[in-house]
Amino acid sequence: EGERGAERFVRGEFADGTMEHFEGERGAERCVRMELADGLVQYYEGEQGAERMVRMELADGSVQSFEGERGAERMVRVESANGNVHYYEGEQG
Repeated sequence: EGERGAERFVRGEFADGTMEHFEGERGAERCVRMELADGLVQYYEGEQGAERMVRMELADGSVQSFEGERGAERMVRVESANGNVHYYEGEQG
């Protein structure tokens, strides 16, 4: 996407059904969403190379929220499809 010479990467589609979505200027594209074939959707924030997962939507309708730096994300909240909400504290592990 973009004018000639300024094209930027916006989406990757893989044979296993995974699709990755990117935002940002050319050379600084960052992954913002990954959709897996099984219905799982992961959302990311952060600059290129430092993207961290902040949210995961499961196929059953539940949503998990995460905090922390890349590689050290920890689950802090789970909202089940039935409306139950659970909160978590502590480090990843």
